[in-house]
Amino acid sequence: MSRDYANRKPRGPASRGSRKKSAPPARKPWLLIAIVVAAVAAFGYFLWSIKGSAEAPEAKQTEPKIQAASPAKKDPNALPPMPKEEWTYLEELEKKQVEVDVPDDAMKSAGPYQMQCGSFRKQEQAEEMKAVIAFQGLEAQVRRVEGSSGVWFKVVLGPFERKRDGEKAKHKLQSIGMNGCRIWLWQN
Repeated sequence: MSRDYANRKPRGPASRGSRKKSAPPARKPWLLIAIVVAAVAAFGYFLWSIKGSAEAPEAKQTEPKIQAASPAKKDPNALPPMPKEEWTYLEELEKKQVEVDVPDDAMKSAGPYQMQCGSFRKQEQAEEMKAVIAFQGLEAQVRRVEGSSGVWFKVVLGPFERKRDGEKAKHKLQSIGMNGCRIWLWQN
């Protein structure tokens, strides 16, 4: 039969080895208290000794100052007169006129724009994207394009007269997570 002596609880004050060792007496830090009191006293004496040394420099001068007689006394707390402003840029900017040369071609639209949102190998995938775009209130078309790499089905929106109209539709699609749309000039 085995006994577990490691986890055994003592039975009481009469058990073997139950003598309690007394803790060493706590020391009082008299030396530390004396040093702190001496430091505070020295700091207080230092403050008392410099109490009168912060007077104005004129009061410490031994020679009397000769002052010119003035007819009126000035207020020592009065502010000096406001300086005259030397800057003239404010008046120059108010009178300035800006002329911008805008070519006539820049005002015209470059032509109708289209937005392509996807290009797929399978027509079913293109039709799915067209349906998602239709749920946003926009009309898309699926175009079949034959190229050197095979047949592609492109999802295209437009035509938009201004690029700004295309950007508006693009932001609407970005709000649902469709970020791959690009705006180009219309090509038939």
